[in-house]
Amino acid sequence: MSAEMILVYFSLAMWLMGFIILYYIIKESVVLVGGMEIAVLERRWLGRNMPQGRVVARKSEVGVQARTLGPGLHFLIPFLYKATKSEFLEIGTGAVGLVESIDGNPVPPGNIFAKEVAGHDAFQDGEAFLENEGEKGPQIQILPPGKYRINPFLFSVGVEPAVEIPQGKIGMVTAQDGAPIDTGRLLAKRVAGHSNFENGRNFLEAGGQKGPQIDILLPGTYRINTKLFTVVVTDATVIEQGMVGLVTALDGVPLPEQEFVAKSVAGHSDFQNAQAFLDTGGQRGPQLDVLRPGTYYINPMMFQVSADSVTVVERGQVAVVVSNVGEEPTQEVKIRLGAAQAARPQGGGFQEVYVVPKGYRGIQEEVAGPGRYYLNRRAFIPYIVDTTNITIDWDDAKDTRFDPLKVISKDGFTIGVSVKVVVRVRPDQAPYMVAKVGSIDNLIIHVVHPMIDSSFRNQASATSAMNFMQDRQDEQKKAEDRTKSELEKYHVECVSVLICQITLPQDLMDTQTKKIIAQQEQAQYTEQQKAEQARIATEKTRAEADQQKVLVASEINVKVAEQNRQATIKSAEAEGEALRLKAEGEAKGITAKGEAEGNKILAVGEATAKAFELQGKVIGGSGLTAIALAERIKDGQIKVTPDVLVQGSGAGELGGLLAAFLVNHMTKAVTPAGATQPLAPSMPQEATAGDAPEGQANA
Repeated sequence: MSAEMILVYFSLAMWLMGFIILYYIIKESVVLVGGMEIAVLERRWLGRNMPQGRVVARKSEVGVQARTLGPGLHFLIPFLYKATKSEFLEIGTGAVGLVESIDGNPVPPGNIFAKEVAGHDAFQDGEAFLENEGEKGPQIQILPPGKYRINPFLFSVGVEPAVEIPQGKIGMVTAQDGAPIDTGRLLAKRVAGHSNFENGRNFLEAGGQKGPQIDILLPGTYRINTKLFTVVVTDATVIEQGMVGLVTALDGVPLPEQEFVAKSVAGHSDFQNAQAFLDTGGQRGPQLDVLRPGTYYINPMMFQVSADSVTVVERGQVAVVVSNVGEEPTQEVKIRLGAAQAARPQGGGFQEVYVVPKGYRGIQEEVAGPGRYYLNRRAFIPYIVDTTNITIDWDDAKDTRFDPLKVISKDGFTIGVSVKVVVRVRPDQAPYMVAKVGSIDNLIIHVVHPMIDSSFRNQASATSAMNFMQDRQDEQKKAEDRTKSELEKYHVECVSVLICQITLPQDLMDTQTKKIIAQQEQAQYTEQQKAEQARIATEKTRAEADQQKVLVASEINVKVAEQNRQATIKSAEAEGEALRLKAEGEAKGITAKGEAEGNKILAVGEATAKAFELQGKVIGGSGLTAIALAERIKDGQIKVTPDVLVQGSGAGELGGLLAAFLVNHMTKAVTPAGATQPLAPSMPQEATAGDAPEGQANA
């Protein structure tokens, strides 16, 4: 190869080497950074060494530089710096960037977070951060949504979602750094200027305290450094309809020993402003104020809220209120109240001293009428009292409170008594009833029930079982009178005491049943006897009716006898007149004795006539005739029945003749010797076959 060719090749090699060197120099000295990139520089030599403990170098120091190069074309000293490209830090909407410095001054002892320094343009100027004595560690300042040119070798950035408090929720905040909480306090005091804990620097500089915060976060979105503030989302306090919220403060001034409920303070906006509650002297413990239905943003670390039912007083009821708050009656007040009570006797006694007017502690004299009341049951204890009639039953029904009463009678029988008692409490007497027994249930269990049981036991032991049942109305009246008298002592009105049922032992009931049945049978027999007697009278009447023909014949005979009597009287009168005339004719020739005998005979005749006349006036003509006829029938002078009765079929004339023969023969047989007439007056004796029924003949 010729020298010229060698020279040409050498020239080409030099040009190529120069181009390569120039390319390398240009490459090492020119940095092109894209629109979404940054360049982190590292100084390799020709500079000061970093101080002990430093990680990121400042100007003129060898090492990874704190400053960065933004988008664009940059010229560097060749071979002195090395550029490393990195993407922008992007924080989206609804998120925050939590920054931790990898290098800087040490955090002072006792602090957790580095102090905030200015001039570093949201950590994008690392050189200024270090020059302004930025501290190593977690930073208080956060990065809001956006794009940042941050040196990843100097700052570590964590992207966290922003704190979001939904509707109906609250955020309870706890600070991880700050001054210690005051001794005796449960929560950190409020400081101003931290903008709902979004400005951590102002919080710490204003003296914010470490621990649970008294302020809370309401519904919304907050850019909070969650390394400095821990936020716990919980439910807001909701009081439903028909309920009342009872509040207990967990912090505040200690409650005096003699108090049950803390005094009421103003300005806390229904306990939603806890700091105002403390500033106005709010006391720790159960609060007097209550929460009505609604939603409340209350710090549960400061106030505990429990829901209680609203006090509802229905129609026909009153509420007797026992107040645990108010003035304690002094001795002077007690004397004044006692004098007033002595002037107003109630139910046979005086009002109790612990029934007090409004404003004093104790049983309130004024009752609450029908309505809805948001009462704090810790401060005011309501006793609902029915002012309508209250019925108390002692029976076998399942829904009644008491079983039937079991009492023992004087004669040793066990009696079951079902009782119904009706009582009533007047509204103006309700506080005094509560003062006596506490409630209607206590009244029923401890007063009415023992009273009724004792009353009926005493009454039953003083009488027999049957008398107790028979005198039921009186026993009921006794029990009612006693109950009314006793209940007046408790300021209760007894409306009535009713005995519903009395149950006697079965053996006693069986005996009584048999007795009643016997009495009924006896009455039945008496009625039957009366019926038989009536039947006898009926039969007698029927028999008389059947003998009517005989009675008619007898009446005819009586008339015949009457005529005969009249004839006899006339005959006697004629005979007497004849005797009188005879006596008068012979009076001249007879002796005094004969005259006396004649007068005697005359007197007998006149007496006889006079007797017949008097008898006729007393018993009547028909009666006198009947008597005379009866005497003649008795003496056998008149026959009313035939001597011989011939009956038979086909007797005819032969039967009649036979009957006449027998009559004549019997007359002769019985006529005494020398008698001139038969024993009975002669009567026609003929048999008329045609006048009698066929086959029958009368003689």
